[in-house]
Amino acid sequence: MTDPTSTAHPAGPAHPAERLVDLLDLERIEENIFRGDSPDEPLQRVFGGQVAGQALVAAGRTTDGDRPVHSLHAYFLRPGMPGVPIVYMVERVRDGRSFTTRRVVAVQQGRTIFTLTASFHRGEPGFEHQLPMPEVPDPESLPKLTDEIREHLGTLPEPLERMARHQPFDIRYVDRLRWTPEELEGVEPRSAVWMRAMGPLGDDPLVHTCAVTYASDMTLLDAVRLPVEPLWGPRGFDMASLDHAMWFHNPFRADEWFLYQQESPVATGARGLARGQIYDRQGRLLVSVMQEGLFRKMGG
Repeated sequence: MTDPTSTAHPAGPAHPAERLVDLLDLERIEENIFRGDSPDEPLQRVFGGQVAGQALVAAGRTTDGDRPVHSLHAYFLRPGMPGVPIVYMVERVRDGRSFTTRRVVAVQQGRTIFTLTASFHRGEPGFEHQLPMPEVPDPESLPKLTDEIREHLGTLPEPLERMARHQPFDIRYVDRLRWTPEELEGVEPRSAVWMRAMGPLGDDPLVHTCAVTYASDMTLLDAVRLPVEPLWGPRGFDMASLDHAMWFHNPFRADEWFLYQQESPVATGARGLARGQIYDRQGRLLVSVMQEGLFRKMGG
């Protein structure tokens, strides 16, 4: 369900960060049922990160709020239709002494399009370790994604212009974009971006967690495509997210810079696997991500 241009939001607050907060502010219909807006845009499908973020909001709102989410596992079952509200039905699977489990089913026009299982954990002490963050340039030294595209093309095509107007995240690629097949010679299936929300998101930890869940689906499959085609040229493949998993290790703010390190260990059978690690500027590992995507050659 990934579409990197599908980041527009419903009418309302003018600022992209406020639009994101508004998009994640679900309407409670019943005790365990919520409804989320879906932007009415001329797109093939609803952006998968939006559905995942909204589903996690629904799950979180059925907990006491004293246990942050520590993991989620999700499947994209059908493409969502832009402009049609999505209903999220939450099953309260378990409320234990340390862990809370919720299962969410996203329904649109009577059809299940997405499922998510999320686990929340009461914080407790334990031993700690992590692998170090890779050394990369600071985000301030890198161009914004839209500026880099505009520099190469001279102008932004209409879909990218729409993305620039509504993009809720400032995205900066660590490596300069490659535009031709020749530039991809010998390129490994790895990518890294700095991200942060375009403005303040408030102080609700659940909003920041769901915002990063939204962002985690934006660039992760880049690593799968890199050895095959330029990221921002014409597409030779129809792409769709199949499943998505996240593990949350440390608290964070989505409106502060975070590094999203991404790689693809394998692609086979029209499917590509990607994994990502999200760090803050101090080098703490915040989130681990895994996703499998479908890649079908267009016209094949």
